[in-house]
Amino acid sequence: MFEQKTIATDTQCYHCGEDLPSNPYTLDDRNFCCVGCKGVYQLLSAHNLCNYYAYNDVPGQTQKVQTGHFEYLDEPGIVADLIDYTDEKITVITLYVPAVHCSSCIWLLENLHRINPAIVQSRIDFLKKQVAVTFKNQETTLRALVETLAAIGYEPLISLQDVVKKQQTDFSERKLLGKIALAGFCFGNVMLLSFPEYFGLSDLEQQFKFFFGWLNLVFALPVVFYCGRDYFSSAYYNLKNGVLNLDFPLALGIAVMFIRSAAEIINRTGAGFVDTLCGLVFFLLIGKWMQQRTYHHLSFERDYRSYFPVAVTLITAGKEKPIPLNELAPGHRILIRSNEIIPADAILLKGAAEIDFSFVTGESAPVKKVYGEILYAGGRQLSGAIELEVVKPVSQSYLTRLWNNTAFYTPKDPIKTFSQTASKYFSLVLLLIAFSSAAFWGLAGDTSRAVASFTAVLIIACPCALALSSPFTLAAVLSIFDKNRFYLKSTAVVEELARIDTFVFDKTGTITNPAALGFSFHGRITDEQKQLLNDLASNSGHPLSRELVKVLHKHKVYAVDDYVEKIGRGISGRINGHEVKLGSSAFIGLPLIDSPMRSNIHLMIDAEYLGYVVFEQQWRAGFKELTFKLGKYADLHLLSGDQDHDKQTLIPFFPNASQLQFRQSPQNKLDYITKLQNQDKKVLMLGDGLNDAGALRQSNVGVAVTDNINNFSPDCDAILDGAAFHKLPQFMKQAKDAVKIIHISFGISLVYNIVGLYFAVQGLLSPLFAAILMPISTVTIILFTSIAARLYARKNKLL
Repeated sequence: MFEQKTIATDTQCYHCGEDLPSNPYTLDDRNFCCVGCKGVYQLLSAHNLCNYYAYNDVPGQTQKVQTGHFEYLDEPGIVADLIDYTDEKITVITLYVPAVHCSSCIWLLENLHRINPAIVQSRIDFLKKQVAVTFKNQETTLRALVETLAAIGYEPLISLQDVVKKQQTDFSERKLLGKIALAGFCFGNVMLLSFPEYFGLSDLEQQFKFFFGWLNLVFALPVVFYCGRDYFSSAYYNLKNGVLNLDFPLALGIAVMFIRSAAEIINRTGAGFVDTLCGLVFFLLIGKWMQQRTYHHLSFERDYRSYFPVAVTLITAGKEKPIPLNELAPGHRILIRSNEIIPADAILLKGAAEIDFSFVTGESAPVKKVYGEILYAGGRQLSGAIELEVVKPVSQSYLTRLWNNTAFYTPKDPIKTFSQTASKYFSLVLLLIAFSSAAFWGLAGDTSRAVASFTAVLIIACPCALALSSPFTLAAVLSIFDKNRFYLKSTAVVEELARIDTFVFDKTGTITNPAALGFSFHGRITDEQKQLLNDLASNSGHPLSRELVKVLHKHKVYAVDDYVEKIGRGISGRINGHEVKLGSSAFIGLPLIDSPMRSNIHLMIDAEYLGYVVFEQQWRAGFKELTFKLGKYADLHLLSGDQDHDKQTLIPFFPNASQLQFRQSPQNKLDYITKLQNQDKKVLMLGDGLNDAGALRQSNVGVAVTDNINNFSPDCDAILDGAAFHKLPQFMKQAKDAVKIIHISFGISLVYNIVGLYFAVQGLLSPLFAAILMPISTVTIILFTSIAARLYARKNKLL
């Protein structure tokens, strides 16, 4: 059981905290303002979920107004537009829940399975006020789920537009702008009323001194308790989870400023710091809005066109043509090869679909689909090529959320950012200085100065400049990278890039240029056999298979049955009654006799060896210069699943020949990365995303290199367009410069704080001094980080 809350239950609703009517509703010796609040309590109590009330005193929202009209959710067409993913067992949907506001909300919404066992899991995104729910569609319906949420006071806001994202963005931005407007209005009026205090009061103005003080205090109330509320909520929530972030000293500074100002005004001992308080909250909210605008701008730049492959294969009039992913539209017929990801929700028109939906559901068992069934974006085709008709724009598919969805990632140590580390120590040092100064003056017998110095330290050392330096710098760098076709998963990856001291390259499709391969046949082969080889190779997304199809230059005629692709070894299948194999000599069952037999693509039809294809590798443009620049400060390694026939050619590019590893399986690559990390190396792995998923996931930073193929891997931390491959040294330099900017801005912030602390520890901090110093430090940091990031980008030739 939980303890009785210490609230005025005789005057407040136990559930929502609203004032009670003259005849309240009563249950279990608890009073409620309405039937709705009583009903929610009764429902939670019946399912042993009353711990909901242990996290916050009055966590619920008032239930006096209930809608509960969800009949439209019984319409299959409407449900299809709302859900993210569904199959014969489960359905996944993301709902926007405006009522989410505290830790109790998080706890309850993540325990929905205790109310309805058909709910598999529910995950809350507190900042976005979104809940992602997975439920068993054979046991419950979307309508029942929404009714459950409404019954416990968390009715979702549902629209058939591009559902959650636009609504939540518009709502939160309007709310933030409203807070900025209110804080700005109060700040302006407080400054106006504070001018006489700054410049000396005449006899007439002296009569209004205390009146102006009370007016300032009134203006401070909405600034603190409405505009600045999010900082208190964030600090409280993080402290409960054992995290000491920058919101803690910010909230502490706001609280201390308000308390000291109120004490001085009420006791008529001074004017307080109301102008500084209102100015601090106003500038913090502007900074938050700028960050949000930057984020939304980046979200627009870094949408599906950035995160996923630059092109998809479109079929028109029987011909295949690559088109940019952003041009893909409903009604288009597309070709998805083996191991490629479906970029948009589509209907299966041709081929045998065996889809790995583990990226979406976490379930690794492949799902077979038949003609006419819907295939949801995010699934990876495992068995041959299939043709699909797109039914939803890419922007509205589930795939657009996969990039930032950590649910399907194998757990990986989170990246430690400078601001996270600095905020922890900053807060501790701040409290140490505050208590030390208070103790010093207290022991000296000057109690008033002890209190003044304690509060002044917390006021002047409020880290508003530090709170803005890291996000503004990293957001600017992220934008610069985007414009150069290097797409990072998050701003934290920038800092991890700066720590890299080891680079590991895959060979085929990564350092080689798939479009510049030269092919020649050795053996006898008929046109009919070429057709069979073409139709088999058309099913594979491997760079060599795609180039072989280009060389054969034939339209696909036959379907492939029993298609098998062994990553890094070869492909096989039954075509028009013939057993066809393409791959290494070991894959097709030949003895390792001489070099040509070991190193090229070998061809076999109906157990008859037809010969082999010799290909000439062409390295990507700028590869030599790239290895020379990176080799100056980092170790370079190569991991390839191919034979070692290119070893002598590659030795000039890599300083240490022993670090060229060939005949590596995907597991060998992963183990090699782990071995390097055990030697305290910070490893960046560059692969093509097909057979390097494990190594990309294991490395500190995994970069998938993509050209014009659908080989996106959610296991990576970044995607690099092949055309920008030669810029990798410049990206690394820009990342190091970004960290340098953050350190410099932190130093600037410390200088401001030290100057202020010199006066604060003596209890000599004046309201005028604080009102001038704090906004100047904030503006300085914002200008410095934004300008410096772009100056370094010009220096690194990225702008």
